Amino acid sequence: MIPDIELDTLPTIIRQSVRQISSAELKPSPDHASERGRPRYTASNQLEDRTLGSSIQQTKEQVIRSRAQFTVTCCCMFAIGFNDASAGPLLPRMQSVYQISFLIVSLLFIFACVGFILGACLNVLVSEHVAFGKVIILYSTCILQMIAFTLVIPALPFPVFVLGYFINGVGSALQLAQVNGYLVVMDHNVNGKVALSQASYGAGAFVAPLVATQFSAMRHWSFHYLVSLGMVTINAFSTSAIFRLRSKEDCRAQLGLEPMELVTSEHSPFRQIMSLKSVHILAAFIFLYVGTEVCGWTVTYIVQQRDAGSNSGYIASGFWGGILLGRIILIPLNNWLGDRLVMLIYIFLAIGLEIVVWLVPSLIGDAVAVSLVGLFFGPMFPVALSASRKVIPRWIYTGAIGWITGIGQAGSAALPFLTGALADAVGIRSLQPLLVGMMSAMIATWLLVPRPTRPD
Repeated sequence: MIPDIELDTLPTIIRQSVRQISSAELKPSPDHASERGRPRYTASNQLEDRTLGSSIQQTKEQVIRSRAQFTVTCCCMFAIGFNDASAGPLLPRMQSVYQISFLIVSLLFIFACVGFILGACLNVLVSEHVAFGKVIILYSTCILQMIAFTLVIPALPFPVFVLGYFINGVGSALQLAQVNGYLVVMDHNVNGKVALSQASYGAGAFVAPLVATQFSAMRHWSFHYLVSLGMVTINAFSTSAIFRLRSKEDCRAQLGLEPMELVTSEHSPFRQIMSLKSVHILAAFIFLYVGTEVCGWTVTYIVQQRDAGSNSGYIASGFWGGILLGRIILIPLNNWLGDRLVMLIYIFLAIGLEIVVWLVPSLIGDAVAVSLVGLFFGPMFPVALSASRKVIPRWIYTGAIGWITGIGQAGSAALPFLTGALADAVGIRSLQPLLVGMMSAMIATWLLVPRPTRPD
């Protein structure tokens, strides 16, 4: 029996020797979380090796299976991004068809917000009792999202449309939580995988306004959601074929990774997650970030304040194209400057560009500035996830990241609702001051995020 030590601080050769000696039994050692009476998370040698950056030996079949699993998760993220960016170009048409005000059409966002929060709570509860494959297929893609899009396609009375957005909110929150939780335990190069999955989200969001703008001018404008229904149906079959209702542990075994060691505690995972200040600070930051990112009123602002036509919906694609590009080309800068500094730089640059959109009455200038805002907004979410892995205990990370992303997605509904309410009261010109204010709040919230307690 070896004494309690912190293996991560030992040189590689000594650490490997200690593991061999303690292969039969390894005592948890204290860290920032165990001070509260919880044991330190000790995953398998393979996962620890992944965290430390060493290579994982896999067969050719396991490598192919790993890539297939990752590809399926990227397809899920693409569909979620497509859906999130669809509303903006369609909002003016919805108002025209249903003859409703800014405030009433914003009910879409507030009910989606309720759905996101409900999904975040359900994720923490079901993750402990239901296998990953079952949650991602049965509880989100296959049932909830299909039902949601089936309800909105016929353009039924507006309350039914709102119900569809609520159901989709629950499904999207569950799916986002499960996908992000999968990425952090299934393979090496977590930062790269997260960045690419979020780039897939950006790709879906880039394509959505191009499609939605075309449908907004058609008689059957709501048929746009047939595209979304087709995507989630394909994802249902692909996730079923790849994951086959398996748990994360079974998926790890398929890839040749050792099972993760279970950690027991007298408190439930939900209570442990809710007791961590860092979880709530990060959730507040992501709430503001996603709400600012997905705010669907930019097209309406351009149409009314810059006297643009319906084709201004393509400006939204410029923004999401910037998101996609930023999540790929800025990865080296993120690694070089570090999470805390690079996030502040991106936010300050985005604020400056948003002020340009606010004060410069030029359609072309606004379009360029909006695209650049997207470029700097792109890497913010992956950077925030990278920071979360350094401050949240690993044994509750899946549930915690589900809560953070679920609350964050609620921001994509709550803040656009606030924007719509203000637009109804004082006009759409209130959009830019509100966006600048939310970005400023992001700075204040990010400065409250605890400093890393362990290396990534």
